[in-house]
Amino acid sequence: MNPERTLLRPISGEYRVVSAEYDTLAQLVSSAGDRFGSAEAVVDGPIRWSFAELADRVRRAAGAFAAAGIAKGERVAIWAPNSAQWIVAAFGVLSAGAVLVPVNTRFTAAEADDVIRRSGARMVLAEQGFLGREYTADVPVIDLASEFLSSGEPFAAEMLGTDVADVIYTSGTTGKPKGVMMNHRQTLRLYAEWCDLADLREGDRYLLVNPFFHTFGYKAGLVASLIRGATMLPVRVLDMPAVLDLIERERVTMLPGPPTLYHSLLEARGSGHDLSSLRAAVTGAADIPVELIRRMREELPFRSIMTGYGLTEAGTATASRPGDTFEQIATTAGTACDGIEVGLGDDGEVLVRGYSVMQGYLDDPEATAAAIDDEGWLHTGDLGELDADGRLRIVGRKKDMFIVGGFNAYPAEIEGFLLEHPAVAQVAVIGVADERLGQVGKAFVVSKGDVTQEELLGWSRERMAGFKVPRSVEFRTSLPMNATGKVVKDQLR
Repeated sequence: MNPERTLLRPISGEYRVVSAEYDTLAQLVSSAGDRFGSAEAVVDGPIRWSFAELADRVRRAAGAFAAAGIAKGERVAIWAPNSAQWIVAAFGVLSAGAVLVPVNTRFTAAEADDVIRRSGARMVLAEQGFLGREYTADVPVIDLASEFLSSGEPFAAEMLGTDVADVIYTSGTTGKPKGVMMNHRQTLRLYAEWCDLADLREGDRYLLVNPFFHTFGYKAGLVASLIRGATMLPVRVLDMPAVLDLIERERVTMLPGPPTLYHSLLEARGSGHDLSSLRAAVTGAADIPVELIRRMREELPFRSIMTGYGLTEAGTATASRPGDTFEQIATTAGTACDGIEVGLGDDGEVLVRGYSVMQGYLDDPEATAAAIDDEGWLHTGDLGELDADGRLRIVGRKKDMFIVGGFNAYPAEIEGFLLEHPAVAQVAVIGVADERLGQVGKAFVVSKGDVTQEELLGWSRERMAGFKVPRSVEFRTSLPMNATGKVVKDQLR
């Protein structure tokens, strides 16, 4: 396969150089080695690498890929949990001039094989035995525990900032995952701004609980840390006792994650762990309880809390700003990032346009044309509202919306109401068939206190319009989640 043919369509936008020191992600690593030198770059168990050592390991990994025959523009997949080796492998791939394909660690072997096969990857790096799985493929599979990454001579391929850097597959919660192509400059420009918005500082100690196969962990995590000079502390799986130990022992200052992470931190306040080092938080969801943001500010040490809206196809599109109120941070996703436009279609669909919009879906020109219209607007599939100040509020997914007796009902809005009930810890709402009304809502609830279906529905009738009130509640001990913290509603249906 000719890798140059995968650039499906040019998207208008300003791919400007972010820094005179680096124009590609590979150059970013080398620059970080020069700029931050002996400062601690990666802490992972017994591993403590400086930025200079990390840069050297990445150059050697690039040499190993080149020696193995990986040519510029070819794709290499990584199917492994967060680790120091993942970081070296990923940036080694990029430094070899190849294209990185991160693979979801929650995928079964068959699902991973489908993504790897469709990506055209020439090699796979995996942590054999993780989650009890072994991986084999029709292409070479390298165990990250082997000596492969350190076996090469220092190497750096020549490349351009406009070359495709990575292909990240969508979560696949509503269909087959599609490979999103981004170039180096898109990522560098967007996450340089993200560092400012999130209050990431040189010398911060960043606990990386978001998975590296996802944009949040890879770009808002690793790339941002290399831009700013923050120490990266990878977390393999979200185990709260281990997270609390790391926060205390390593004096963690930066802790982005899903809302459930902060709920767990609040519940753990009596554990005796010292959490006083925590300074900055970043989270996001369709609707976050205002009470959670208030408690994060008042009961935890966080002095900076950012929420935002993003998607694989465009990265972070909007973000809250310093000075926003608890309610604004919790109920909106902030305003558009620099160089990015956010609008609404006639049906309320959120549209995004600007330099950060993907190059296209890999080998899928039809899906690309369906997602990006002739004016360059990316159709996100999310439904939203914009207030007078340009703050975006997400009200649901187009595919999730259901119609109750002619009225549009948005699950995210209903879920937001239900989360205000003191006994509701988690909730997901879907539309189910109804003979009289066409569809009605059904709520799946994880409770944190005693409550019955009748009590919860009666409480709901006092707070929302009748057509929004679910007609039934199913209590569960957990909801089906993917590795990025999204409820997989197809499994509920």
